[in-house]
Amino acid sequence: MTLVHSFAPLARPDAACLALGSMPGKASLNAQQYYAHPRNYFWPFMELILGIQPGLAYAERCEQLLHKRVAVWDVLKACTRSSSLDADIIEASIIPNDISGFLQQHPHVRQLFFNGAKAESSFRRHVLPDLPDALRSRIHLVRLPSTSPANASVPMAVKLSAWQQLLEGADIR
Repeated sequence: MTLVHSFAPLARPDAACLALGSMPGKASLNAQQYYAHPRNYFWPFMELILGIQPGLAYAERCEQLLHKRVAVWDVLKACTRSSSLDADIIEASIIPNDISGFLQQHPHVRQLFFNGAKAESSFRRHVLPDLPDALRSRIHLVRLPSTSPANASVPMAVKLSAWQQLLEGADIR
């Protein structure tokens, strides 16, 4: 079992929506990049949905995402797990990120998009109960199918169709 820690959020002050994963996988932790696994669909989906140019370096992809007012973070700040799989997260080890503080500092965020079931269930269990009513009433929660290669039972076209909802929260100017 390994104690792992998530990254700082990718966000600008006027972010309009927040895409939340559960915890970066081993490939992402090793690369120190969100969604670094080559078979994860997150970045290809952002390219298709938001018109981000394919093949950009990580820093440039992040810049383009931020330009569209999409923030990225994880529900979990730290946890213990034996692999990259969400199913291997030891529930008792979970320490959530300060999403309430993030939302207070980013008052334009109206939608939270969960990258998979674990991100949503962790948010509902560890964050939502302590979220002030003013923040609860401001945000709309949307669970999307995980972009992880471990979620192979859901066809890519189905995932992409669901992820199109991100357009509602992004600024595609």
